Amino acid sequence: MVLTVSLVLIAVITVVGVAVWWPDRAAVEKLQGSQEFVADGVVFETAEVTSVAEPCTAEGTPEGCNKASVKLTSGPDTGTEVAVEISTPMARSGLETGDEVELSRTEKEGDATYAFFDVKRGPPLLLLVGLFVVCVVAVARLRGLMAVLGLGFAGAVVWLFLLPALLSGEPAAWVALVSSVLILYVVLYTTHGLSVRTSVALAGTLAGVAVTALIGTLAIGGSRLSGLGSESGQTLSSLDAELDLQSLLVAAVIIAGLGALNDVTITQASAVWELRAAGPTTSRWDVFRGAMRIGRDHVASTIYTIVFAYVGTALTLLLVIQLYDRTFFSLLTTEQMAGEIVSTMAAGIGVVLAMPITTIIGALTVPGPAGRPEEMEYDAPRRPMVPPRPHQPGPPQPGPQPPPGYRPTRVAPREQAGPYPNTPPVRG
Repeated sequence: MVLTVSLVLIAVITVVGVAVWWPDRAAVEKLQGSQEFVADGVVFETAEVTSVAEPCTAEGTPEGCNKASVKLTSGPDTGTEVAVEISTPMARSGLETGDEVELSRTEKEGDATYAFFDVKRGPPLLLLVGLFVVCVVAVARLRGLMAVLGLGFAGAVVWLFLLPALLSGEPAAWVALVSSVLILYVVLYTTHGLSVRTSVALAGTLAGVAVTALIGTLAIGGSRLSGLGSESGQTLSSLDAELDLQSLLVAAVIIAGLGALNDVTITQASAVWELRAAGPTTSRWDVFRGAMRIGRDHVASTIYTIVFAYVGTALTLLLVIQLYDRTFFSLLTTEQMAGEIVSTMAAGIGVVLAMPITTIIGALTVPGPAGRPEEMEYDAPRRPMVPPRPHQPGPPQPGPQPPPGYRPTRVAPREQAGPYPNTPPVRG
């Protein structure tokens, strides 16, 4: 009851936070028109590649290198074949005949000139997303489908609430916290079902998010990070000087740690419940110790996941810094590297502390030890267990009656008078 009431109060506070910090659409629309993507008069047309020349080399530049011939498939010059220049990396990326590309069209005094802009990557990306959904649903079935739908909801929250609220000047850290809590409530309960086990995982995740936000705020402020370490941060500062880039860094840390937190807490809640099912008469303390042993192994592997995920996203930055003529430790204190270190460490601390918090809550809320093994029935997967009935003197009393049509998936062995000449029968 304490867990349920606490989660209900947090849910109410989250809804109030969404209402209070709902973005100012007028301010967002004003900012959206402040940055021109292209110059006036430039339009984009599609074309199909008909031939690609070899890429240029450093030793020599063969005649016609880094050139591509394309046939326009849209615009007033549809069907016309033009030659455009492409960059050396694009020429080496595998561009071939039949690929669809996008060109920029500039018209001056009636003459139109075309320049290569980018490759149309819609079909391969849609194919990859479709393959991902099929694999998730085929393996995880209904839970996989619900996880995909939850991921879509999370994307909607980020796009429709989080980003506009940040652009309209709302407090970034609080907006990120409210968005994270809203996402967690919907994603966890839709994917894993409405149960005490899921509530335990949710409570542990919320605690981890709070720890991550606190550590991130203190570390970013203490290390004097300005938020101008990336080109995107500098662009935001030039477009809106009132944006608090330090708070944006805290928001980024909070959002980045959600996946790892969810992974650890769901596993810990499941570990507590499965240990109780495997040992109906085991004390809460033994269940807690066993779940902690599982959690230590999981946390150790999750830390590698967090660190290498940040290394992968910052790989090009690391390569650039590697070329600087400075010592390794001096490079670690630069704005770019310090920001990555703070993000990794804050998310890591939140994940590490969320594991024991979830285990403690799970050990306190899981049904207590049964006086007799047959008093503890383990219901269908993902359902709460039937709590033990208090022992009453006198003749044995009938146990709780299942609902009509109920068939347990696994039941503890039936009690027999010892010694046991044969293995006790197993029902179910």
